[in-house]
Amino acid sequence: MSKITMDEVKHVAHLARLAVTEEEAEKFAKQLGAIIEFAEELNELDTTNVKPTTHVLKMRNIMREDKPAKGLPLEDVLKNAPDHQDGQIKVPTILE
Repeated sequence: MSKITMDEVKHVAHLARLAVTEEEAEKFAKQLGAIIEFAEELNELDTTNVKPTTHVLKMRNIMREDKPAKGLPLEDVLKNAPDHQDGQIKVPTILE
């Protein structure tokens, strides 16, 4: 792939509504060029016998068992509520 130019950096920055100076555009062009070179090096690797993966570790559906547990006592919950009535937290009306 060809080297990324400062004009391309400025164009992408414009599309992203980012203001970049000449110095920043030059710096970003070098950094993006290095990233592209690295990606091109990866393309040279022989991946014929490598299976596609979505995760580097062999994990599958790692989930904890869903066990019901007792919640906080109602009195403790209502202590933190600024206003409550009949065991329920009162909130300001937002719909008329």
